[in-house]
Amino acid sequence: MAVQQNKVSKSRRNNRRAHDSLSAANPNECDNCGELKRPHHICPSCGHYATKEVVTADIDLDEDAA
Repeated sequence: MAVQQNKVSKSRRNNRRAHDSLSAANPNECDNCGELKRPHHICPSCGHYATKEVVTADIDLDEDAA
């Protein structure tokens, strides 16, 4: 079992952890509807990806059923 030889100070420990933080999300604007979406993902509000309709939106399905 590994046992430390000397105490690691708070400063040295925190310097090691300096690169472990998470970065903020980078949302892009959808070309079709203008809503924010994740890059390289289908737009959750309109179902478009790169100007093509990939998934029919839930709004369209509700109108057809009524």
